[in-house]
Amino acid sequence: MAKVITSSALGLALATGVGVTSVYNHLSGNLDVLDVSDQLSDRPDKVEVSGPMEPLNILIMGSDSRDGEGNDIDGLTGGGQRSDTTMILHVSADRERAFGVSLPRDAIIDRPECTTEDGEEIPAESGVMFNTAYAYGGPGCTQQTVEQLTGIRIDHIVDVDFAGFEAMVDAIDGVEVCIPTTVDDPAHDIYLEAGTRELEGREALAYVRERYQLSANSDIGRMKRQQAFVASMANKLVSADTLSRPDRLVSFLNAATKSLTLDPELDSVGKLSELGLQFRNTGLNKIRFMTVPIAPYEPDPNRLVWTSEADQLWDKIINDEPIGADLSEGVITAAKPQGGSTGDGSGKKGGATSDEEAAELAANGLCT
Repeated sequence: MAKVITSSALGLALATGVGVTSVYNHLSGNLDVLDVSDQLSDRPDKVEVSGPMEPLNILIMGSDSRDGEGNDIDGLTGGGQRSDTTMILHVSADRERAFGVSLPRDAIIDRPECTTEDGEEIPAESGVMFNTAYAYGGPGCTQQTVEQLTGIRIDHIVDVDFAGFEAMVDAIDGVEVCIPTTVDDPAHDIYLEAGTRELEGREALAYVRERYQLSANSDIGRMKRQQAFVASMANKLVSADTLSRPDRLVSFLNAATKSLTLDPELDSVGKLSELGLQFRNTGLNKIRFMTVPIAPYEPDPNRLVWTSEADQLWDKIINDEPIGADLSEGVITAAKPQGGSTGDGSGKKGGATSDEEAAELAANGLCT
């Protein structure tokens, strides 16, 4: 969003006949701001690294709350909220690399002590699912949990709900996906025809949330499809089909600024534009998505645990080091949203998708 604002603000102003300041003020007025600083304690320090700027770590959270207009997608209003999707987005100090790391909601962790927005203490608890942090303490407790478990200092947070996700997808007239097999899941009110096409709002939400028919590995496959979808969305956002269409730009930026809850350091479109300027040299092939190294949780095969390789990944992020091929299996890039061979420095060669990669894509509900 920051990159799109930066590259399009002047064109928007010219096309709509209003000043840049008016555009910025309108969009800034849409933003919701959440300050969770009072919910954080014993925060990790940032490691000094070489580069023109500091690396950035952004915690992105997707809430499954059914409360609020447009969120009651299945009649479960009042059932509380959990982090349906959580991702750490790391941006390198030279702003040439960015990668998002998905954190499984069903991973078993030792949740640290944290507090609610009202200052009520939430005791630490061992052997619980990761998304209990959001259920008990919202974004603040989730940030506290991520920082304490990884040692990564989070610089910014972004929170979005179902309705906000739908609005952003609809604003750019859909996002292209490839569905390998038709999904007919009446129990969860999901029907998706096989093939490559652009999904809009509610269908797109069903696609990124489906976990019973598209993926043999349930939540793991769903995370990979979410990564592929976000990659495809980023691809479309910076394409000529969007940047040359003032109507799409206005709709997307209006929907995005209404949909996202941000921290106080990103409380205006002007600040987002300043951030966007830093990304002008970040190519789509350098925007990558992956999953934290995981393994089945032995007491319960329906749950997961982070493996020891996760600690290696956190060290790479903390020290702003490139992610090697050993930690980059199944990486998806914004340049090639469906995954497969990347040719992007991840240790894999470009070209045709290998049999092993094709099998992984199929297991995750992606086309080969």
